[in-house]
Amino acid sequence: MLQPVIHTQGVTKRYGTQRALDNVSVQVPPGAIGLLGPNGAGKTTFIKCLLQLQPFDTGQATLLGRDVAREGREIRKRVGYAPEQDCHIPGMLGCEYVTYCAQLSGLPFYDARQRAHEMLDFVGLGQERYRAVDTYSTGMKQRVKLAQAIVHDPEIVFLDEPTNGLDPAGREQILELVQSLWQRHGMTVVFSSHLLQDVDRICDQIMIIARGRLLVHDTLKNLKSRRVGVAEVVVLTGQESLRQLFAARGMPAEVLSNGHVRVEHGGADLTPVLGLLHEHNLRALEIIPSPNALEEVFLKAVTEGSAGSTGS
Repeated sequence: MLQPVIHTQGVTKRYGTQRALDNVSVQVPPGAIGLLGPNGAGKTTFIKCLLQLQPFDTGQATLLGRDVAREGREIRKRVGYAPEQDCHIPGMLGCEYVTYCAQLSGLPFYDARQRAHEMLDFVGLGQERYRAVDTYSTGMKQRVKLAQAIVHDPEIVFLDEPTNGLDPAGREQILELVQSLWQRHGMTVVFSSHLLQDVDRICDQIMIIARGRLLVHDTLKNLKSRRVGVAEVVVLTGQESLRQLFAARGMPAEVLSNGHVRVEHGGADLTPVLGLLHEHNLRALEIIPSPNALEEVFLKAVTEGSAGSTGS
């Protein structure tokens, strides 16, 4: 097994009586890691605690094999970070800003300047690099944040909501860039997002956090192999009777508020559902297939996690 790049044991972070992180224990090998969760779930807090931008209250954590609490300065030389919020210095040109970030990471000025231009080329910022960063569009700011995060060639990079505010074309370009970091350059990526389709596109591992608790950590391949199989059946009448037929066949079902019958058919296709409808000579107006596998896992984990935390 590969040496974990992230290893935490019982990490807890409180803000007053609220637990932003609640006893998080995980070992994460290198790769493209999707950090999923609703807004306010604890994703950003988890990243900041690993980087010692915020101290955690209890527990232990190592990053790249080094103790986070004692070796934070050394760790940060080997780590890149693009925060969700803009972190630019007003009035500073794009190329100056990325050069400055490279110097902060320990590169001499001339090496830092050369590396900055290489990374600005990589993220697709042309002559815009000679403009002040605070005049950039949202898409350009996301690109320059990515450039500064990788300018010192880190072993692992944390990207917090890197596609926020982008139009479809800009989002696609950023995702391609991020995907290449691991696939072509071997740089471990922790991709924090609430957008499941983005994570599904580029990640091979998934971590799901909700209410400060780690609910799931597994490979995307394993998660997809465990998909439940869900469909919504639309009928004109007889929703409750149909629900009972599904339940009698061992397929949990419920009548939703929109009148659809939601059924867990447990398969990769709709054969069990279609078979039951044909057997009872029932006609469905529409059968809506299950969401993608990651969405199924996410919704199931968050729903069960919320239920388990009730009253805590």
